[in-house]
Amino acid sequence: MSVSLPPRRLLLAWLLVAGWLLTSALAQAAEPTDAQRAAFKRAYATAQQGGDGWRSLAAGLRDYPLYPYLQAAALQHDIQQADRASVEAYLRQYPDWIPAADLRRAFLLELARRQDWSNFLALYQPGLGDTLGCDALQARLAGGARLDFERDLAELWTRPGLPSACDPVLRAAHDQGLLTDARVWTRIDRAVDAGQAGTIAGLADWLDEPGRRSAQQLALALRDPAAALAAAAGWPDQPRQREAAALALARLARRQVDGADTAWQQLRSHFTFNETQRNRILRTLALFHATDFDDGALERLIALPAAAQSEGTREWRVRVALARQNWSAVLAAIDAMPAEQQQDGEWRYFRARALAALGHDDEARRLFEAQAGQATFFGFLSADRLDQPYAICPLTLADSPQREQALLANPGVLRAFELYAVGLPKLARREWARALQDADPATQRVAAVLANRRGWYDRAVFVLNSGEALRLYDLRFPLASQDGLVPQAEHAGVEPAWAYGILRAESAWASDAQSGADARGLMQLVPATAALVAKRNGLDWGGGDTLYDPATNIALGTRYLAQMAARFNGSPWLASAAYNAGPNKVDQWLAARGTLAPDLFVATIPYKETREYVARVMAFSVIYDWRLNGGPVVALAERMGAIGQPYALPTAATARRPVDCPPVAAPATAASAAAATP
Repeated sequence: MSVSLPPRRLLLAWLLVAGWLLTSALAQAAEPTDAQRAAFKRAYATAQQGGDGWRSLAAGLRDYPLYPYLQAAALQHDIQQADRASVEAYLRQYPDWIPAADLRRAFLLELARRQDWSNFLALYQPGLGDTLGCDALQARLAGGARLDFERDLAELWTRPGLPSACDPVLRAAHDQGLLTDARVWTRIDRAVDAGQAGTIAGLADWLDEPGRRSAQQLALALRDPAAALAAAAGWPDQPRQREAAALALARLARRQVDGADTAWQQLRSHFTFNETQRNRILRTLALFHATDFDDGALERLIALPAAAQSEGTREWRVRVALARQNWSAVLAAIDAMPAEQQQDGEWRYFRARALAALGHDDEARRLFEAQAGQATFFGFLSADRLDQPYAICPLTLADSPQREQALLANPGVLRAFELYAVGLPKLARREWARALQDADPATQRVAAVLANRRGWYDRAVFVLNSGEALRLYDLRFPLASQDGLVPQAEHAGVEPAWAYGILRAESAWASDAQSGADARGLMQLVPATAALVAKRNGLDWGGGDTLYDPATNIALGTRYLAQMAARFNGSPWLASAAYNAGPNKVDQWLAARGTLAPDLFVATIPYKETREYVARVMAFSVIYDWRLNGGPVVALAERMGAIGQPYALPTAATARRPVDCPPVAAPATAASAAAATP
């Protein structure tokens, strides 16, 4: 049946369709050319050196979507010579652009350095961070204004640490009598909670005796807990001294638990610790005796008062019992957890392990079956226990052309894609975040699909990280053949699926990732290690920045992975632990607990980061095996052979486990899915 529309409504409908087609055409026509991108790269590199040389290189880029980034880069480089007029001209022309915000911030910092306070105040906007906020207060002070604590300092005062730009402001506040002892102690207490010894030491000078000495003792407890405890026997039994001693005991326990235990025995009768302090000390001592697997560690954890227990102590009670293979104690420890903690996939799996070890096979099987429906580390382990197929149930996003076109008409999204295309991923992520900050989940998923098509894989990894989106395996576990991982892994003598799992766990596909330890790129190599690997394997080495090139990073990363595997009889799971924590640490753990079954050994790794890392890598290896090869995959039990058992690369004869999607797959909870999320 057809429906006739009135002429006016028909015209409106045609206009809407025409508008959509025009938007689509414009979006598609706006795709920059390779020549434009190459020209932009040359111009941007020149602009970053300052001056106007970039302009001749950018003559044909006026309509290129990133053109404003060029002038901003040149102005930023020349910021010490910049004047207010040139900066304001740029801000007026591109008021809502990220480079404009960066330029404003950079010029304000320069004006503060010059102490050009009148121009500073003319350009300053609130909300630019603590450094510029304090500079603005300096500017007002320079103009003769006085500070008001509630208006000017109350919010800053809540920070445990402040930038050096705030020092003159705080001195002025002190000279005005605004920093009373009560206010100083409020901030000291916050700094204690945050472990900021430097902040406490700086504030101590504004206190009279004996407050100054008390603050210095708190700073010492944070900075050098052993020295603080050595002196604590001579401290009076006063509230601040008790807190400093309790703080030092807890801090020392993390580094040297036996020394902290000795100090506790000496000081427990000297100070009248309150219940909270006593529980904190007992909890910390018990926890770090447990991570060392000391004799009596399990008994300490069991004996902890209820108020002293925490999620961590309950968890370690299970781990110590697992190390002893005391299955009754494992069940008792899991039973002692709150119901929510018991639902974590790890504890459900180990409850089943304990029940099976104690002969409760039917109950164990029910728990394993509940876990085996999940594509996680413990789900795969459970399926191995039952000799069942792995449950991997892929989900495919339905096409959403209208959302795609709307996104491709969004200038911020286009700038993000273009910044990524020209090798500026940090700036690309900022444009992405701003453009999509208010987008609904469906729109964010479509944006991730568009990014994935452009080879920007980390967007999908970070966006698709909960609920049903966890099943979008093609997006969450990209293959990226252009980076050469498969041939490089095969040349290095490691399984490609495992190498992919390492890469995915290390960087989540962010090629410019850099850790606090200066590990760089997709497989997170430290430059010094990469240089040694290159030399050992006869590969070219161009310095640390070459690790941001995916092909270079993968070539070196796969060789280093092979080096770790060779050290541990080819074992991928032990080599994964070594890749994360270092081979010497793994050797120490093997010397202490090397007779344990692999799943128990992983559960007793003292470092939370490494435990979760090994679980992620091994689960990711299974998923990548399926992504690469389809059909049956090498079983996790095969990949996680017994300690000391040589591991051989999979061949056609290697036993494999089928992959199936049950009619109703158990949904992964946030906790149980942790082993399969970034």
